[in-house]
Amino acid sequence: MWAVLEAPLIVFMVVVVPIWLVLHYRSKRPPGVAAPSAPESDQGELWMTARRMEERIRTLERILDADHPTWRGRA
Repeated sequence: MWAVLEAPLIVFMVVVVPIWLVLHYRSKRPPGVAAPSAPESDQGELWMTARRMEERIRTLERILDADHPTWRGRA
């Protein structure tokens, strides 16, 4: 009995099930909705974080220049 069902069952599991799953979950997504991407608010937040980090680095460099003027020449 298993010998008769073995080959069709393997074909079904390897070919049909993955295609079925992809089509099923694709149909669940509303039309016109693209894949999720980073919202613009997150991009703006990242931009502000980068600007704050730049200012902190400048401040640290000014402090080091005042305390240890030759720190930039060290490798």
